[in-house]
Amino acid sequence: MAFFHLLNPHDESHSAGRAGWLRAAVLGANDGLVSIASLMIGLAASGASTSVVATGGLAGLSAGALAMAAGEYVSVSSQVDIENADRAKESRELVERPEAELAELAGIYRDRGVPDELAWKVAEALHEADPLQAHLRDELGHSEHSAARPLQAAGASAASFLVGGLVPFLGLLGGSSTTRAWLIVLLTLGGLAVAGVLAARTAGTGVLRPTLRVVIGGGLAMAVTASVGQIARVSGV
Repeated sequence: MAFFHLLNPHDESHSAGRAGWLRAAVLGANDGLVSIASLMIGLAASGASTSVVATGGLAGLSAGALAMAAGEYVSVSSQVDIENADRAKESRELVERPEAELAELAGIYRDRGVPDELAWKVAEALHEADPLQAHLRDELGHSEHSAARPLQAAGASAASFLVGGLVPFLGLLGGSSTTRAWLIVLLTLGGLAVAGVLAARTAGTGVLRPTLRVVIGGGLAMAVTASVGQIARVSGV
C-alpha cells in the first residue's frame, strides 16, 4: 500500500468526516460573533454605560454558549435516536424477510447502473459478510464518517461560540462611546470574514460566497439591534 501510494500520491481526503463538528463549530462561531456584538451594539446605542455594555455582553456570552451546547446536544441526539431506530428496523426485517431484503439490496445496485447478474452477486456477497451494514450503508446512507456525535457537536458549538463571542469585547478598548461602538462593528465584521474563510477552506469550497454571506448577515443583525437601541434611547425607555 505504501509503495502504491508513492506511485499514485492522489489525495483522497474528504470533508464528510468533518461535517458534524464543522457545522456546529461554524454555527457557534458565527452566532457568538453576531449575537454578542449585536447585544453590545444595541446596549451602546441605547446610551448604556461601558460597564453595562460589558456586563450584558458577558451575560450573553455565558448564556449563549450554554444554549448552543444544549441545543446541539438535543438536536444531534435526536439524529442518533433516528439512526438507532433505523438500525433496529433493518435488523428486524433481515430476520423476518431475508430474501426480500436481498432483492432490495440487489435492486439498489441495479438502479445505480450495475448489470442485473452482477448486482445479485454483489448483494449476495455482502449479505454473507454483513447484511446489516450493507443495508445501513447502501439503503439508508449511514456511515462511520457521517454518524451523529452529540457530545462532539455540543463541545464544538460551545467552544466556538465563546471564541467568537470574545472578539466584540476588544471593541471596549476604544476611547469614546462612539469609537467603541464602531470598533465592535469592525472587529465583528473582520471576525466573521475570518470565520467564513476558515470554514470554506476546511470544507474545501470556494471562499467568496460563504464569506460574504456571513459578513452581510452579521452586518444586518448589528444594524437592526443598533436601531432598536437608538429607538429606546430616543423614546426614553
